[in-house]
Amino acid sequence: MRNASVVTEFILLGIPHTQDLETMLFVLFLSFYIFTLMGNLLILLAIVSSTPLHTPMYFFLSKLSLCDIFFPSVSSPKMLFYLSGNSRTISYAGCASQLFFYHFLGCTECFLYTVMAYDRFVAICHPLRYTIIMSHRVCVILALGTSVFGCIQATFLTTLTFQLPYCGHNEVDYFFCDIPVMLKLACADTSAMETVGFISVGLMPLSCFLLILTSYSCIVYSILKIHSAEGRRHAFSTCSAHLTAILLFYMPVVLIYLRPTPSPWLDATVQVLNNLVTPMLNPLIYSLRNKEVKSSLKKVLHQLVFLPEKLQRANSS
Repeated sequence: MRNASVVTEFILLGIPHTQDLETMLFVLFLSFYIFTLMGNLLILLAIVSSTPLHTPMYFFLSKLSLCDIFFPSVSSPKMLFYLSGNSRTISYAGCASQLFFYHFLGCTECFLYTVMAYDRFVAICHPLRYTIIMSHRVCVILALGTSVFGCIQATFLTTLTFQLPYCGHNEVDYFFCDIPVMLKLACADTSAMETVGFISVGLMPLSCFLLILTSYSCIVYSILKIHSAEGRRHAFSTCSAHLTAILLFYMPVVLIYLRPTPSPWLDATVQVLNNLVTPMLNPLIYSLRNKEVKSSLKKVLHQLVFLPEKLQRANSS
């Protein structure tokens, strides 16, 4: 791919219409990034350290937290690097890597939300068979499957994008390498690629969304048949966090990739929210209304606060 192209590096221009705001954006985005990493690491620690949370639902939640650590890390370090006054240049291979890992992790999360919806469907609609259906082996296969299919989708999209020749203009009018902005730089007719990309990027999330919608339609039907008001409240509470996270995930995808007339500034703003804000909010969404997670988080935070004191005592003794 690289030999067929004259361009060996690209220049990231950043978010459109944000000139002279680099310092403010650096502080803001760095804060978001740190909170995202800390929040998701705490969720991971809470799940791993608490035996009652070693269930399929929290197993998938731990993988979601892992994805939410790596997902913003695809574009944020480079963005923070040039916002702090350093070079905006990114190599051809680095650009291709950004595009691949962005879509790999994004597609993995999309499949993961579908699996999590299926897990809630089995838990609420077939509670007596839940442990049999969602066995440890099945959970591992489903978790691995989300990554495998995410990798296949990302490989397909990256190959389609970088098989095109790039032979002149190398300024990427965006803060990272993504399909729509890269197609504008290609020295070839991209109409067929745009159609294939639109179908591919649109069809996969749409299929997942329809499966999620089917699962939650069955869940709502089952919940409405529960006679106990407390039982209905608990069931709705369990699902509300997942539904909120799904909406936060799908709205940016629709706005960025499925609008007929793209707007660079709006796309970049929504993309920043998708890359930094949504992964930062997920730990809050899944912990605020979940007593088990809150309890485990309190224990983890208590251990972290008193860890230096314990180490000091151990050293002194």
